[in-house]
Amino acid sequence: MPPREGISPMATASLLTFWTVALLMILLPGADWAFTISAGLRGRSVLPAVGGLVAGYAVVTAIVAAGVGALAAESDAFLTGLSVVGGLYLIWHGATTFAHPSAPDPQGPEPEGTDWRTFLRGMGVSGLNPKGLLIFVALLPQFTDPGGSWPIAGQIGALGLTFMATCAVFYLCLGTVARTALQGRAPAARLISRVSGAAMIGIGAWLLADRLLG
Repeated sequence: MPPREGISPMATASLLTFWTVALLMILLPGADWAFTISAGLRGRSVLPAVGGLVAGYAVVTAIVAAGVGALAAESDAFLTGLSVVGGLYLIWHGATTFAHPSAPDPQGPEPEGTDWRTFLRGMGVSGLNPKGLLIFVALLPQFTDPGGSWPIAGQIGALGLTFMATCAVFYLCLGTVARTALQGRAPAARLISRVSGAAMIGIGAWLLADRLLG
C-alpha cells in the first residue's frame, strides 16, 4: 500500500521552527506595534486594525507564492518606489496620529466608516512595507521542501497563514491590553498615542533614508 500523502514529521518540524522565527519577528516592536496601539486607543475595537494588518500580509504572501516577490526584490526601481510610497505613508499616518491623539472612549460614537478606514490603513502599514516583502522573499522559501507532497506555492501559503494567525492573536492582545490599561487615563493614553505616531514617523523616515541615501 503506498504511503498516504500528508505533512511529514520533517515538514511539521519545519513549520514549528518557522512559527518560532515568525513569533520573534512579531515580538520586535515596529510600525505594526505603533499602528495597533494607536488604533486600539482610537476606536472601540482593535479588530479592524488587526484585520487590515493581516490582509496586508496576505497580499505579500500571495505575491511571494506567485513568484513575483523574488523578481520584485531584484528590481532596484521597484524597491525604491515601494520604499518611497511606504515611507511617506507611514510618515503621513504617524503625523496624523501625533497631531490628533486619542484616548479610549467606549461611550462616544465613532464617525461612520471609521472601521473601514482603519482596516485600509492597517493594510497599507503592512502591505506597503518593503522590509516585509524582502523578509518574506528571503524567509519563506527557506522553510519549503521541493520534494514535499505539497507544491511550493502551497507550502508558502501555509507558512504565510501561520504568520498571519500569529500576527492576529498577538496584535489583538496587544491592542486590547493597551486599551484596557489606559482606560480612564486620558492624558497617559494621549501620550502613548503621540509616541506611537512619532514611532511611525521615525520608521517612515528611516525607510526613505535607507533606500534613497543608503
